[in-house]
Amino acid sequence: MTVLRRLAYGAFGVACLHLVFGAIVRISGSGMGCGDHWPRCYGRWFPPLDRPDLIIEVSHRYLASILLLSLVALLIAAWRRRGEPGVAGPGGVLRSAALAVALGFSAALLGAMTVKLGNAPFATLAHWTVAMSLVATVVASVIRTGGLGGAAARLGGASPRARRGSLAGAGLALLTVVMGGLTAKYPGAAVACRDFPLCGANPDVARAAVHVQITHRVLAVLVVLHLIGLAVGFTRRGEPAIVRRAAMIAASLGVVQLVVAGAMIGLRLPPVLRSLHEATGVSIWIAAFALAYLARRASGAAS
Repeated sequence: MTVLRRLAYGAFGVACLHLVFGAIVRISGSGMGCGDHWPRCYGRWFPPLDRPDLIIEVSHRYLASILLLSLVALLIAAWRRRGEPGVAGPGGVLRSAALAVALGFSAALLGAMTVKLGNAPFATLAHWTVAMSLVATVVASVIRTGGLGGAAARLGGASPRARRGSLAGAGLALLTVVMGGLTAKYPGAAVACRDFPLCGANPDVARAAVHVQITHRVLAVLVVLHLIGLAVGFTRRGEPAIVRRAAMIAASLGVVQLVVAGAMIGLRLPPVLRSLHEATGVSIWIAAFALAYLARRASGAAS
């Protein structure tokens, strides 16, 4: 299981880097850095690195290839060890690794569709949503190998209430991060609100864009309050230590995100803070999903 855990951690690291770099592609406007060519960049696997947007886009594609290779390596290793306890069957890493590979290829195909459609908002949002599902599946693989608190969760002790509350938090986090992707791509939504925490609607953008921004903000506040409530409630009820720690990490990331969001709006959306905002949002989703998965396993539910 040690080899599988290392491979799962490696895939997790690449997946996180790939997601953050995807945000840089979007924020820097480099999504069409290779034109409408896919998978090659202007007909070449290794094009001349003579433009910043091309460098950013092709680097994102290289990372996607590395991620797919790491997922396939994890799947092959799990298949070869399928006779070992905890590898095959329900709750085993073999199944989550197979799902991760399927999602990885799906994300690649959606990436191709996004390029062919000229970075259309709906295609980009679909690509982003599948990417979020992919990283969650990789997190599940790490936990199933005993990493990220998976070994401690096997000891059990979590209540059904903790499982349900954590699942709700993960659902809110996913909805928030997807709405964040929509806010980034919907015309005018990123600049629709000029103040924080109140909106201060920008009169130069459509009302629909303002509604998208406000919806994202409301969801963000709800998920942060929910995660804080989970952390406090788990401590008071004496839930297992691994579940309490996971809730505290998720809640802390939520608070950090509010600070980053306020600074980003106050400084008029500098690219560095936009990238940090997106990276923190992804981290919240990962932490919330890990919390839900750990609480589920610690409660004895089938996983």
